[in-house]
Amino acid sequence: MALAIRDLSFRYGAAPVLERLSTGALPRGEFTALVGPNGAGKSTLFRCAAGLLKPQLGSATLDGADLAPLTSRERARKIFYLSQDTQARVALSVFDIILLARKSLHRGFALAASADDMRAVEAVIAELGLGPFASRDIGTLSGGQRQLAAIGQALVREPDVLLLDEPTSALDVRRQLDVMATIREATRRRHIVTITAIHDLSLAARFADRVLVMNEGRIAQAGPPAEVLAHSAVSETYAVGVHLERSARGTLLVEPYIQVD
Repeated sequence: MALAIRDLSFRYGAAPVLERLSTGALPRGEFTALVGPNGAGKSTLFRCAAGLLKPQLGSATLDGADLAPLTSRERARKIFYLSQDTQARVALSVFDIILLARKSLHRGFALAASADDMRAVEAVIAELGLGPFASRDIGTLSGGQRQLAAIGQALVREPDVLLLDEPTSALDVRRQLDVMATIREATRRRHIVTITAIHDLSLAARFADRVLVMNEGRIAQAGPPAEVLAHSAVSETYAVGVHLERSARGTLLVEPYIQVD
């Protein structure tokens, strides 16, 4: 029971972005961190997996079933892609934007919310600890609270696959930890496939079950964080040295450094 992407290739015109990229099997219930430098193709990979871009080559399967024959609506029921831009542009409450996300997929905007819709929204708000902010205008929340509300919009649609593009990039240290812990727990509780693109290697090491290192449109290395982040592929990908150690609390810490001759 997993998501698997095989031999995926995508070009913008003549410029290759993804070159026969394969992820291996990404099991349900596991939180995968996708790391790599800017321009490696991470966002393009997500857009192809979500069906927003059509690759020239390759396939994606979920639980052994090919995703290619699905309509855009059918694919949207299975895969939710949360882009880097989650800035609120509407004057609605947290409860309302999560409810709209639910209705847009399950019932349509024009239909009244069902009792199941309301229960689903209330459950997600409780799961993410958004209860104190449920009636607040989304525009009045902090960056971390808005990010959790955006994740709530994803989870209320009950996807099988959750693709998150740098969900911690604009957050302070505490909010980064909160959001990453929430994503990991939701992944396990809901038994879904979650892939999060992230630049902070220590956050990836701390929270992910699996790390994919992406470089120049391919997966350079994949596996458990302690093994992957110690691999030479990480140093080669980022052109830095990488030192790993365990803190007194047992947390794996990653220290990139530039070697000076």
